[in-house]
Amino acid sequence: MEISSKQYKHCDLITVNGRVDSATAPLLGDTMNAIINEGRYRLVLDCEKVDFLSSAGIWVLVNAQKNCKRYNRGEVVLVNVPEKIVSTLDLAGLVPFFRISNDLTDAVGSF
Repeated sequence: MEISSKQYKHCDLITVNGRVDSATAPLLGDTMNAIINEGRYRLVLDCEKVDFLSSAGIWVLVNAQKNCKRYNRGEVVLVNVPEKIVSTLDLAGLVPFFRISNDLTDAVGSF
């Protein structure tokens, strides 16, 4: 799995490429927590090239969302999410917990 992040004026864009499973989810969690710990709570997660999302990956996303939404500071927006990942989130009942966008420009511009 490859992770890259880019800081914009109003949010941070995190791009993930590959599988997010129990072996790689801690790396994603560390990346997201590092940004949150710097006081930036508006995150856009580009999932276009994510092949697989395990329960460990879902756990990382939920924890990041809880940390970002605490005290109305921000949120995690998922963008370009493959249909199989949306189905996984729907099965877990988490689709209402995340804002999901199909356009990267709209997601970044929403902050």
